[in-house]
Amino acid sequence: MTTSLSGRLRRLWLDVHLWIGVGLLVALIPLGISGSLLVWHEPLDQLLHPHRFAVSQATAELPPSRYLAAARAAFGDRATVTQLRLPDEEGGPVIASGRVNGQPAPGARPATLTAWIDPGTARVLDVAQPRNEFLGVMHRLHGSLMIPGVGRKVVGWLGWAMTVSCLTGLWLWWPRNGAVLKALRWRRSPSTLDNLHHMFGFWILMPLLAVSLTGVYISFPQTSRGLFGIETSGPRGPGGPGGRGGSPLAAPKLDIDAAGAAATSTIRGARLLSIALPSAGERPSWRVQLQAPGADKPVTVQIDDASGRVRQARTRPGQGGDTLSPLMRKLHDGGGTWPLWQVLVFLSGLAPPLLGGTGIVMWLRRRARRRALARP
Repeated sequence: MTTSLSGRLRRLWLDVHLWIGVGLLVALIPLGISGSLLVWHEPLDQLLHPHRFAVSQATAELPPSRYLAAARAAFGDRATVTQLRLPDEEGGPVIASGRVNGQPAPGARPATLTAWIDPGTARVLDVAQPRNEFLGVMHRLHGSLMIPGVGRKVVGWLGWAMTVSCLTGLWLWWPRNGAVLKALRWRRSPSTLDNLHHMFGFWILMPLLAVSLTGVYISFPQTSRGLFGIETSGPRGPGGPGGRGGSPLAAPKLDIDAAGAAATSTIRGARLLSIALPSAGERPSWRVQLQAPGADKPVTVQIDDASGRVRQARTRPGQGGDTLSPLMRKLHDGGGTWPLWQVLVFLSGLAPPLLGGTGIVMWLRRRARRRALARP
């Protein structure tokens, strides 16, 4: 009876494992490959667009107003500047983001325009819409499979499916005689394809499981934070205290240099990382991100546009004191982690097409053998 129950369970997990691989392979292939490419987002961006990084000097020494004026001239009537990002590392460009003027399509987010600026001369190196470029398409594909509205939730449920596939795969891989060390040998099966499926599936299991579960967390942020008991601040729209998320303020009262100076005066020796221009609302404010000397995390300072006073200063681990979400994102995309983990995340993205393809071939071979045995 025990053997019969074990056999029925094995057959059940095999069916679940098989149909996840076969039924969802078409969705998991673009999701995995796009995730693998995005691990190397910055090197790929520099490879595809080298002119955007051809800067004249390594550091940004000009006042922010010079970069803002250059971005506004480059955008013209097409977009309104919303943010300046100074180089995170030496040798990078200043990046200006802008909101494309005009009403977006119903249900669509406002389009953005980006300018890359030489930090030494304030010369505009390029202007483009990254969302429509190759890497932008990869981001949209990985985040929502380019499905309007419910795409992010679909990706989250695919993460759950991949988690179940990992667990059932481990159950099926585990040797029934308990000889785990023998199962780790390459020649577990006479078929090279079977060995590749078993070995790669076992060694990539834990990274793939981590990437799948962190993807679920990112796809369902409110539910995930509630599950972990993380309090989050309410959304801020155009009418909120800071006007965050609203339309750009047409004529800010404060100069961008004054806003940056007011923010840096709060922390001695702090370096400017980014300046977000105020949005329309009850109390528009500038959001200035600083890097304090010796600090691990940036500090965000809000400067009231009307008075020029500091309204709020806080570290940037996450919204409402959420320190878990940034960690989940780092584990998921490999950003800011050790090179070994980045390689494992890259291989995790290749796992669904590789394991799905080899699994389908293994299944077809088994069907062919069963049919051959069933013939008189």
